[in-house]
Amino acid sequence: MDFSYSYPDAAEEDVKRYERSFRKLPPAHKALLSHYPLKFQRLRRCISVNSYFIFNMVQAFEPPLDMSDDIDVCEDSLLEDAPNDHSSSVERNGCSCQSTSTSRKMCCSKPDQDYNVEDSNMTQVTRMEQQELQCDGFCGSNNESHPHALLHSKEMDRCDRNPVNDSNENVSSSPHGWLDPLLQLNVPLVDVDKVRCIIRNIVRDWAAEGQKERDQCYKPILEELDSLFPNRSRESAPACLVPGAGLGRLALEISCLGFISQGNEFSYYMMICSSFILNHTQIAGEWTIYPWIHSNLNSVSDSDQLRPVSIPDIHPASAGITEGFSMCGGDFIEVYSDPSQVGVWDAVVTCFFIDTAHNIVEYIEIISKILKEGGVWINLGPLLYHFADIYGQEDDMSIELSLEDVKRVALHFGFQLEKERTIETTYTTNPKSMMQNHYYAAFWTMRKNSTAAEKHMPS
Repeated sequence: MDFSYSYPDAAEEDVKRYERSFRKLPPAHKALLSHYPLKFQRLRRCISVNSYFIFNMVQAFEPPLDMSDDIDVCEDSLLEDAPNDHSSSVERNGCSCQSTSTSRKMCCSKPDQDYNVEDSNMTQVTRMEQQELQCDGFCGSNNESHPHALLHSKEMDRCDRNPVNDSNENVSSSPHGWLDPLLQLNVPLVDVDKVRCIIRNIVRDWAAEGQKERDQCYKPILEELDSLFPNRSRESAPACLVPGAGLGRLALEISCLGFISQGNEFSYYMMICSSFILNHTQIAGEWTIYPWIHSNLNSVSDSDQLRPVSIPDIHPASAGITEGFSMCGGDFIEVYSDPSQVGVWDAVVTCFFIDTAHNIVEYIEIISKILKEGGVWINLGPLLYHFADIYGQEDDMSIELSLEDVKRVALHFGFQLEKERTIETTYTTNPKSMMQNHYYAAFWTMRKNSTAAEKHMPS
């Protein structure tokens, strides 16, 4: 099934369901909601615009990607839909992206001591099923120097990139002529849930509307890194790893601070989207998406639900990155348990990540191993263990430690707690929704001290 077709088809089924319910109303009730048919038309136009963005995102990769073997999970059911606390524990405010297997490893450029990057200022290097994705380095905004920019200009004749609202705030329709039936990507229809998850994550990382969440989550981390490495220079920049980097904004911001920054992400969907935004964006605000159209719950108004969001809020190539910035695709345990990673990193930053583990003890052990002596681990996030509610799979596991136990395990692996506080934050939340789910996330700085660890080793 075509990746671009699967999303609009599933979204169209939702709209048809809304229409069926509307038709069942008594005439007097229909009269009170006479604007609903227009809303359904607007929803379809918003879906078309989202589909066009998805189409261009996938088309940026040559040859087209076979997504049929992707095995990450992205739950789309909103927390506000959940009937009780237990059933909602696997979700983060409407989106929980997690990997369910460590059987696939996507390779990246090794983060060695030299960090030589000759071809470009920014690269995103991954390998999927032993097939290289040609994720080009950054170029200027000149289309002639950007091999994928021609795709946008060719498609412009058939569909506007960004829709135009009329005086009644109705979204202009975009024809579906640009949906190429020859682009077969073998994506199961069920995976449109992951696409919806990605669309909301784009707002968090790459829209002005997500700035509040970024200030809540990323700003404390960036300020801590800035204070811990005050004398850094571009010539001898410290190296920072960001596991669970998602769509790459935090890793990019760390690079802009003057660090050699590498983001690590397992999800194909996240990697495709981050590569498209990082490597193929020509200007800020190049694209428009409608991230909130897939839920009718807790909306103050239809205009809130159907409001457009422009992305990205910045031009990544012009952000001032440090040479050596990269994104690495692959399972954190498989990639960074390699002996070549031991003692490589000056800092490891985990943001809403450590609770994605089957075995959080293993995560902490690997973080300790890959840090240099005296290196720092900065963490922010809750303990919403992603595999806690998986039942009936005897071969699966989920180790769910309390925060107290997490810190005790970290002490065993040579970490000393330097700073700790609680930060209130949301996660991929619609800022105009009537329901706002907040986390009281643990934020800490720990420093690796092997001598201290030896004192806590069992005799």
